[in-house]
Amino acid sequence: MTITPGSSTKHGEEEYEQMEPDESNGMTALDRKIADAFPGITVRKDLVSEVKGNALVPTYVLEYLLSNYAANTDEASIESGVKRVQQILTENYVHREEANLVQSKIRERGSYRIIDKVEVSLNDRLDQYEASFANLGISQVVVDAQTVKKYPKLLVTGIWCMCEVSYAYAAGEVPWRLTRLSPVQMSRDDTANFTRQRAKFTDSEWIDLLMQSIGFNPALFSDRAKLWHLVRLVPFVERNYNLIELGPKGTGKSHIYSEFSPHGILISGGEVTVAKLFVNNATRRVGLVGYWDTVAFDEFAGRAKKAGKDLVDVMKNYMANKTFSRGTDMLQGEASMVFVGNTTHTVPYMLKNSDLFEELPAQYHDSAFLDRIHCYIPGWEFEQIRPEMFTNGFGFVVDYLAEILHSLRDVDYSTAYERYFTLSPTLTTRDKDGIRKTFSGLMKLIYPSGEATREQMEPLLRCAIEGRKRVKDQLCRIDQTMAPVEFTYLPVDASPDAEPVSVTILEEVDYPDLYRRGGRRAAGSIGAVPAAALGHGAHGADVSAAAAGGVAQTAAPAQSANDGDAGSPQQLTPVQRAAARAKETHRSFKAGQRGVSYDGLFGPYVAGATKIEILDTYVIHPYQIRNFAEFLDTVLRFKEPGTEVAVHLITQQADPEHALAQMQNLKEVKLLYRPYGIDLTCEFVEDVHDRHIKTDTGWWIVPGYGLDFFDKYDDGNWLNPQTRIQQLRRVRKDFDVTYQRLDR
Repeated sequence: MTITPGSSTKHGEEEYEQMEPDESNGMTALDRKIADAFPGITVRKDLVSEVKGNALVPTYVLEYLLSNYAANTDEASIESGVKRVQQILTENYVHREEANLVQSKIRERGSYRIIDKVEVSLNDRLDQYEASFANLGISQVVVDAQTVKKYPKLLVTGIWCMCEVSYAYAAGEVPWRLTRLSPVQMSRDDTANFTRQRAKFTDSEWIDLLMQSIGFNPALFSDRAKLWHLVRLVPFVERNYNLIELGPKGTGKSHIYSEFSPHGILISGGEVTVAKLFVNNATRRVGLVGYWDTVAFDEFAGRAKKAGKDLVDVMKNYMANKTFSRGTDMLQGEASMVFVGNTTHTVPYMLKNSDLFEELPAQYHDSAFLDRIHCYIPGWEFEQIRPEMFTNGFGFVVDYLAEILHSLRDVDYSTAYERYFTLSPTLTTRDKDGIRKTFSGLMKLIYPSGEATREQMEPLLRCAIEGRKRVKDQLCRIDQTMAPVEFTYLPVDASPDAEPVSVTILEEVDYPDLYRRGGRRAAGSIGAVPAAALGHGAHGADVSAAAAGGVAQTAAPAQSANDGDAGSPQQLTPVQRAAARAKETHRSFKAGQRGVSYDGLFGPYVAGATKIEILDTYVIHPYQIRNFAEFLDTVLRFKEPGTEVAVHLITQQADPEHALAQMQNLKEVKLLYRPYGIDLTCEFVEDVHDRHIKTDTGWWIVPGYGLDFFDKYDDGNWLNPQTRIQQLRRVRKDFDVTYQRLDR
């Protein structure tokens, strides 16, 4: 199956059958294929959380242990293996707060086995290697030279090991002795076998295997989402790759850089010094870029954060030229740089008011720095992580995959697409570098042999172009001297008069009027109130326009500013035209009546508002919270594109039996509507029976029964049209609605 960025097509029926679990052991056909092709280096991913407990041991260490004891596909063997790993962690893992207790055990017993991170350095004064233990808190422990020669990573980043440590006191000497050491990380290069076994899988199966390896259930993600997840891995497989991802909280932006690979480091807080990152000129010691494949900056966004000009200048030079200075010496580094951070505004808001880099600190909101970014992952396209998104299928032990990706950094597929395609000549060198490096990384991940057809390469090339285009288009906003380019390509065998293939990004498709700023609002752009919402209710054609309040009126199409006199109706946006229909009035509705909708009742009155207060005593039970969510749907349809609306709900708290469910449901509503520009806050009061809706545009609305005026219907059946079309529901009791201006 060809992976096409932008496509939400699910697996075909045949592939879905492969994802169906075998009733005998819960394994899918893909799981069995994975276990057969990669015995001993795959593990069932849901076992990690089961064994971890409160041990702060990295995921790759746990998966290594599980691959040794619980890699079998037999359920009984897995259960036995999990218990064995739990026992090993309980007895041997060193918690820092228990370091003194473990030291005492070693002394009293003479020797003891522990799991800890061990790092070795050379003591040139005594001509011996000495180990330090991260959690046990001891150092200067003599290590045999043969051990260091066998495991050279001890000298670089340190290794998690199962160690036998003994105690033998002698005056003037360190009493600790390292008698045995065995790494609990993968350390072998298995790239040849990895590439050979890849040929046994289809493209879709292989991508699903990679998704399961990083912990996700591939059945719940579109092809486009899977591809962006794989882009997160490119810094591990591509040298000197500069990646940024900005988006809402809780989408897993930093997880892949914290526990996926022993070759990556995550710097929390996003702040770092030149000495720590590049080189300490006082000690002449090289910093993080000299030791890690990937250096990721967590919480990089935040306008209040500060960074010294010297750090930004060194980073610019390193990101462009792969070099940094140590005094008079120029050094090279291979570390990729990843910047992840949270956004506080929606995409249309950023496009309307600033740019997609608006959250960055001022020192980094600089065209010279941003131009060195190879790819911008649209973090807002990722869903917030939910428990069901995690897989219980088989995937690579992450440390094994990390070692494969580390070895593939020596391979270069950056020009492989040139067999089939040519890029636009208008692209700058940095544009081409960004596209080529992203493309090369995706090729290594999906087609490690480097062999792929035109049809297989094209979606990877389009994804790479999109990632760089997102950077460049925003640069053109920030820096007016930055010349626009054409993000297009042509097949090499295209005729001379063939039109280049243009790559667009979803932001310019979804928000064309905001993306180009000042452009004409295009039909179908998200955020513009559709005709159905303005004249025919929220969920379809009104059954009775009169019953809905007489607002059945088709919106005129948007016009350009030249189509009428200043201030003429033709110049109004659809939202402004809706707001213009709001009048002070009093309306009455009868029990059993149909044709009533929230859009008809409230739409014109909330149109264009940026602050809305809703007091409704009974937003307690699930069906009442669903009503409130449908009210937020109306707010969404009647807000201006690129604006955000603060909605404050005042209601009473449920009784103790239902309070927790109420809080959880309202929290879920808040999370689900935040990406669309609704910022919900809740306040709980007692003994209040009033109801009102108040807007910052000056309207005071008093609905007699609040939002809960619909009669009961079968809302658990999504085939029932009443669940989608409010006007088909009947009114439960007689009620009135009063509309009054507050500014009169």
